Amino acid sequence: MLAATLGSAMPANGAEEKPLWEIGAGVTALTFPAYRGSDQTNNFVLPFPYFTYHGKVLKADRQGVRASLFDSDRVDMTISAALSPPSSSKDIRIRNGMPDLEASFEIGPQVNLTLWRSDDRARFAKLLLPMRAAFTLEGTPKDIGWVFHPKLNMDITDLPGLNGWRLGMLAGPLFGDKRQHGYYYSVDQRFATAGRPAYQAEAGYGGMQYLASFSKRFPKFWVGAFARYDNLGGATFADSPLVRQQDYVAAGVAVAWVLGESSTRVRLDD
Repeated sequence: MLAATLGSAMPANGAEEKPLWEIGAGVTALTFPAYRGSDQTNNFVLPFPYFTYHGKVLKADRQGVRASLFDSDRVDMTISAALSPPSSSKDIRIRNGMPDLEASFEIGPQVNLTLWRSDDRARFAKLLLPMRAAFTLEGTPKDIGWVFHPKLNMDITDLPGLNGWRLGMLAGPLFGDKRQHGYYYSVDQRFATAGRPAYQAEAGYGGMQYLASFSKRFPKFWVGAFARYDNLGGATFADSPLVRQQDYVAAGVAVAWVLGESSTRVRLDD
């Protein structure tokens, strides 16, 4: 969420020379559920590293850390990765007595299709097609399935009266296989209780997500905020006893300071 919200915002003309890399540090305040469908909220104030890299193949910016395998004027194929934090079941009422939800790592290919962009590249609409394999981060990592999250992305960097501010919007459905949904929403018979009956999650549709972000890059720091609405209505696991509410809003704000940058400059066109 932080990567989608904040990063090296581009200027209104959509193309400029920037440092090959930048490093820094920041702090963020976040509020989001313990897991999608939980009725308990986690609130965090956390420090985080700030790092951007604009190589020809390896890139790290507001779109995440990725390797660009194929790049044309309209189609970009990358390898991307993501991390999710852990959640202790002893802190989640409905999961009490069940195994903890470990931190997870996702990696896989992503195809980005540019559907439209303005002549000055200050506005664009893209279709993002990521497919990722997920694994737990523990002593013996566990394969927890696949996630497919197609989404429409629109970015606007020339907001009237708001010079330098960037509006980003994302919307799309989530799909997961049986292992992915089972990891979060299945209840094994040995963990079943009167208020938490046994349940086996199935593969398929996993709900919709909508995200809006607002950010601005200043010479030596950047600031931003995001809000994400998540709706599990119609999801294949919506009737799991672990789904306590079918919609919620997650949000966050952040600020980061740029502490160093490369003397080598590269041109960014998108």
